[in-house]
Amino acid sequence: MDYSDNIAIIGSGIAGMEASLMLSKAGKKVTLIEKLSLIGGKTIKNEETFPSLDCSTCLVAPIQQEILQDGNINVHTVSEVSKISGNAGNFKVEINKKARYVNLEACLGCGACYPVCPISQMNEWEENLTKKKAIYVPCSGSLPNVPVIDADKCLNLSGQEDCKKCEEACMFGAIDFTEKDEKIELKAGAILAATGYDLLDVSSMENLGYGELLEVYTAMEFERLFAENGPTEGKLVMRDGETIPSSVAIIHCVGRSETNYCSNVCCTASSKHAHFIHHKLADAKVYNIYSDICLPDKTYQKFHQDVKENSSKFIYQSDKDKMKITKKQGKINIKYLDNKDETQDLKVDMVILANALIPAKGSDELAKVLGVKQDRFGFIEAQPFRVGSVNTSKTGIFVAGCIEGPKDIQNSVIQSEAAVAGILSLLKDK
Repeated sequence: MDYSDNIAIIGSGIAGMEASLMLSKAGKKVTLIEKLSLIGGKTIKNEETFPSLDCSTCLVAPIQQEILQDGNINVHTVSEVSKISGNAGNFKVEINKKARYVNLEACLGCGACYPVCPISQMNEWEENLTKKKAIYVPCSGSLPNVPVIDADKCLNLSGQEDCKKCEEACMFGAIDFTEKDEKIELKAGAILAATGYDLLDVSSMENLGYGELLEVYTAMEFERLFAENGPTEGKLVMRDGETIPSSVAIIHCVGRSETNYCSNVCCTASSKHAHFIHHKLADAKVYNIYSDICLPDKTYQKFHQDVKENSSKFIYQSDKDKMKITKKQGKINIKYLDNKDETQDLKVDMVILANALIPAKGSDELAKVLGVKQDRFGFIEAQPFRVGSVNTSKTGIFVAGCIEGPKDIQNSVIQSEAAVAGILSLLKDK
């Protein structure tokens, strides 16, 4: 039997979505598998994309809508691949699909179920800057705009008590506590892995004060702070919800010594943050403290230079591992070594740590399931003997985006286009 008309794509970030649409337009059927309850990936967590500073949600929302309305694309959210067998042109893919407990067709996304839920928990999608209920959507503008129930936290599903407040509040009958997890099997001619990245946990770096000093933020926490669909609806305030910072330091290359590689996008993202702070808080002082600058795209140099001239003071530190961040007299004190190896102090209200991009959680397990190799950093390895390859060590399984290594949106899309070309070439005679 010929299964080459169906392609399995694991991960629905920008790379996975673009590949899905291209394959659909080429006449292929696509099964898009996403472990979260929404599609779009981390791109939708950003307010703007550099260097053009286009609205991220404006960029991604039409793609999300097109995905959900495309008859050739079958989307499985809250789902993970559990087993792969077979070979190129004839893969068997097994999927564990968790119960959502909310009917995708019946729900209209009115939100009446949220306020009545008695459970409150931290919202990890919002970088724990706000809370969510046991029934929730990760953020405003989630697509599909249908909530999911956390079975471990739900009083009813966890067996703690017979709570059905969300069910009673839903006038459309969309809540279904009887829904069960499913095991789905499908055939696929090829597989594309595009599960993205995570950010290095900096809580163990005691010299930086993260987790102890409330004024210290990660880069993604800051992204959510100034995002219109974030927890503060774009208002740049500190964790207390009131204080507006008058001085901000952005620390580059956080975790580079731990990862032993450059994360590629952090310098430009930090410039974007400085630009935004200057735009939002014109009188605020902004400092970029760096030991190296990486601007890999031809358009990034001008953007960086504009920020350097108009929005931020750039300060060189000679040894990033000897930085010490503490709190003194109500201010955050940053102690660092300057270009003469002399100790300097800088006092600010807020610190943003540009922490490294690392392989997404679950990459080790996914590599084992797919039967493909990882590189020495833990990313899924593209064939090392072919320059620019998107082929893995197993024929018929391809990679695109940050699953293969840190990269920006543009290069993630370029890689997904290359993967689609590889898939179509592989299957043309199948």
